[in-house]
Formats: sequence, structure tokens, C-alpha cells
Amino acid sequence: MQLSYWEIKNWFSNVDFTIVGSGIVGLHTAIRLRERFPEAKILVLEKGVLPQGASTKNAGFACFGSVSEILDDLKTHTEEEVIQLIQKRYAGLQLLRKNLGDAAIAYQPLGGYELFLKEDEALYSDCISKIPLINDVVRPLFKSDVYTKVNDSFKFKNTFEHLIFNTFEGQIDTGNMMQALLKKAAFHDILILNNQNVSDYQETNDSLEVVTNEVTFKTKKLIFTTNGFASELTKNEVKPARAQVLITKPIENLHIKGTFHLDQGYYYFRNINNRVLFGGGRNLDFEAETTTSLATTEKIQNRLQDLLKNVILPDTPFEIEHSWSGIMGIGNSKNPIVQQLSNHVYCGVRMGGMGVAIGSLIGKEVADLI
Repeated sequence: MQLSYWEIKNWFSNVDFTIVGSGIVGLHTAIRLRERFPEAKILVLEKGVLPQGASTKNAGFACFGSVSEILDDLKTHTEEEVIQLIQKRYAGLQLLRKNLGDAAIAYQPLGGYELFLKEDEALYSDCISKIPLINDVVRPLFKSDVYTKVNDSFKFKNTFEHLIFNTFEGQIDTGNMMQALLKKAAFHDILILNNQNVSDYQETNDSLEVVTNEVTFKTKKLIFTTNGFASELTKNEVKPARAQVLITKPIENLHIKGTFHLDQGYYYFRNINNRVLFGGGRNLDFEAETTTSLATTEKIQNRLQDLLKNVILPDTPFEIEHSWSGIMGIGNSKNPIVQQLSNHVYCGVRMGGMGVAIGSLIGKEVADLI
């Protein structure tokens, strides 16, 4: 593409920071860089019309881990690592709320619940018995018990009569959150260009050249915040993980309020505008769901609908209005990767399915690394 003088001058000359990815991490990185470098030219490149990962596609859970997820994490991470992860997630949620305001993101502290299918009796018994242990683990962060056993007041079917309640969990409106973040970035004179797919970059000791599908330009620093797509250019150990979601049409007198976790967090649902938003099922086919394709599959969509009919809304008629998917970034560890890759290249990736919770903090951390 032949650029005009004006395009070169205003967008692609004297660029100080180029951020690849306009999601939660990328825009928080840009905003933090603006705080540190008021006069810098900051350019954000996004390969899609909207963020292509999960920032505009997630379920909007303001959460930091259910009991079964934390117990599972303790099998592969030390207790100190698990505490640090939960601390980062909760700190990230507070930073998100502080940066954008609860009204802008429609934050609702309705609490979170974990329910267990009758077929998962061993998991249910283990989680119920370990509530005191997990409360002891997280008490230094919250100064009180986080998890309690409560009766099922939602009339779920084929589940155990008790749920585990987390009083510190909430929900947000994902669309409102991203619009507020984009508005804040624009207010702070951060340039965002969509449909720009970075295909390569070349670095020497004192310069850095970025190549997209339409333009080649120079920048002083390059930051990748592409999460599930990170391995394409950063060579980091990040695997894409597709998360499929559906939403019902409005349901009159919907009795479900809050955020809900099922099957070690592999399924999750919530209320939104008198609808049920329901996602998950990656564990039905890990290999097929390790993909960057934004398609949905009949296998997982059918399972979501089956659980809606027989577990979540057993006595309530419903219709599915829409389905979609988003791409998360996972790896052998749930610890995010925040690092300097070379003299002028950095990254903040691998949110581990907790981008809403931890994304704002990782953006700040990678910006402060520069």
C-alpha cells in the first residue's frame, strides 16, 4: 500500500511504542505507558475489526478461582505460587475497576457459586471437605473466609444439594468494559489501527522494523500482548485454547443471579439481561479446541444445550439466540509470561483463561518493565 505524506507523518513516523493486540492487556499497557511517557507516540495494532482473542468474547466473570480449580492448581503449583496467582487476579480486578469505574463496566458483586453433577461425587466430597483448607490458603489475602457451603436455591437438577459460595466474586459487562477501555485509550492520545496483522519484525542494535499486511514502519519498542496467538511471533510456550459460548433469548422471571462454575471450571454460566450465558466444554476435546479458529462445533454446542436443559434450566423453557467462541492463552503453568525478549521487544501473554481478572495488571507490569 502506498501511504500518503499525512499518513506517514501522523501514524508511522517517530513511533516510540508499538503494541500488538488491542485487548485488555494491550490497552492497559498503552495507558500505563502514557502515564510513564506523556509525550511518547504510542501505536496499537489489531489484526481484527475488534480484539481477536477473548477480550470482547469472554463471559465477563470477575473471578479468581473456584475451590475445585484451586485444588487442581495445587497439584501442579506450590502453595506460594497459587497464592501469588490469586493475589494477581484479585489485584487485577481491583485495577480494572479503578481504571474504568464500576458503572462503566456494569460491575455487580452478586457472588459466585460452584455446583457439582451427581456423577462427580468424589470431586464434590473432596471440594466440600477442603473448604477450610482453601479458606486458610486465601485468608491472608482477604482477611476472612471466602468460600462457604450453601443450599441450592436455584433448583438445579442432577446436582448435589449444596453449592460452594464465593462472596468476593462478581460479574461485568464485557462489551461495556472494552468500549470504556477504548474510549480511555483514545482520550489519552493512543493511536489504534485495526485490520493490521503483524507478520514479521526485524531488529538491529538500534532500530526495529515492523511488517504488517499493509505497511512497514520503524518503532523504538515493540510489545506483544496477543495472548493465545503469542507463539506465532514470540516463540513463547503459549497454546491457544478455544472457549465456546452460547446465550439464550430473554427468559421471563429468570431466577439465576450470579456467576456459576461447573466441572472444575470447564463450564461456566451467568445471568445477563434476563438471559443465561453459558460457555465451556473444552475438556470434551482438548486436541480439537487447541486452535485459533473462531468456529463453534456441534459436539460442544450440543453438550452446552444438554446441560442447560437437564441441569441449569430443567423446568424452564428456553431458546438459544446466538453462539460464538473466543481464544484464550494457556500453557504448562498458569503464571503469565511478562518478559523482555530482546533489546527492544517485550511481551505480556498467557492469561490462563483469567484475562478479565489479570489482564489489566499484566498490562501494567509489561509497561513498567520497559
